[in-house]
Amino acid sequence: MGDITNSHDLIIIGAGPAGLSAAIYGGRAKLKTLVINKGTVGGLVNTTREIVNYPGYTQISGSDLMLDFKKHAEAYGVEFLRDEVVSTDFSMENKVITTKKGKEFSAKAIIIACGSEPRLLNIPGEKRLQGSGVAYCATCDAEFFEGEEVVVVGSGDQAIEEGMYITKFARKVTVIVLHDEGVLDCNKVSAERAFQNEKMEFVWNSTIEEVLGEENVEGVKIKNLKTGGSIQLACQGVFFFVGMVPSTHFIKDSGIEMDKRGYIPVNEMMETNLEGVFAIGDNRIKYLRQVVSAAGDGAVAAVAAERYIEELKAFTTNIVQSEKKVLLLFFNALNNESLEFSTLLEEANQELGELYKVIKVDMATKKNLAKKYEVNSVPSVLVLDKGEKVKRLYYTMDKENLKAQLS
Repeated sequence: MGDITNSHDLIIIGAGPAGLSAAIYGGRAKLKTLVINKGTVGGLVNTTREIVNYPGYTQISGSDLMLDFKKHAEAYGVEFLRDEVVSTDFSMENKVITTKKGKEFSAKAIIIACGSEPRLLNIPGEKRLQGSGVAYCATCDAEFFEGEEVVVVGSGDQAIEEGMYITKFARKVTVIVLHDEGVLDCNKVSAERAFQNEKMEFVWNSTIEEVLGEENVEGVKIKNLKTGGSIQLACQGVFFFVGMVPSTHFIKDSGIEMDKRGYIPVNEMMETNLEGVFAIGDNRIKYLRQVVSAAGDGAVAAVAAERYIEELKAFTTNIVQSEKKVLLLFFNALNNESLEFSTLLEEANQELGELYKVIKVDMATKKNLAKKYEVNSVPSVLVLDKGEKVKRLYYTMDKENLKAQLS
């Protein structure tokens, strides 16, 4: 691949299933599309050994599925860059991002698809022993614990399924569970398989207080939540699977609204509170975080971004660059009153010697433009000069009144 230019139609930050899906749609729409990803393309899905619920694949590894996604995007000319976005400026029409390697890129639209990352408990010993027995990815690190004893913290789908994978290498896997005996947060099938696994044991009503060891993990300190008592358990590895947090720290000062956890709220078009900036996948507020729902997010955002970019181009060509002042009419193509008013407005303008350039937009398909000028009802008419609002006309079906407002 040659040098990547710094100006694009669409930049996608993140290359998990959401970002890759958006890239496919962006490339297919002939948008000049760049995907920037700080890690391996595919994100956390690469660590999933087996996917059995993605339509069209009865069984496939996460890495193979993501490779298919990437090849599909590349077939439409999408560019990929391995780098990390560290700062953003979304204040202008051409949005600017800066990467860790000091490169700047601009685009008309930005899609944030940076996903999420494992949540840390921040207990004593956890950070200090990361990479020395403390781990968060079974696929990445399980083989390093061949014949050893391992502790798994968590009881959701990820914890139990990854724990079972670790038993292929470890001599014993002890799962620390907050709940009463027999209660796990994972699906029933995984729970049954885990209970039948001879290498798996469970410590109930408990939490982990400390990871023990000097240079490497040597054990853990476990607290019983009912008795308050603590015990030490010898082990050589500790895997934490206690939830995820969004990887949105790099946009904390961008003006994008986020909840207290860092997740981004969006509307049905995946739009954030900032015009031309979209958020998809695991970094947005949503009910289901799966590959299939992430792919759907990407499709929606890319189509919405395409329409946004089209609106920008049309706005510049037809309104900003217009030699005449513009009458921007927002109407509803299915509403007779709107259609009648549209005809009346054109007649009034003709009788005044075509003083204005009349541009009619269907409110239903030009929501970004309506939002820009704070138009909430139809029919509505604005007088614009080089894109700046001069005034808003009062609605009337009296032609002479209209002409008086336009004179």
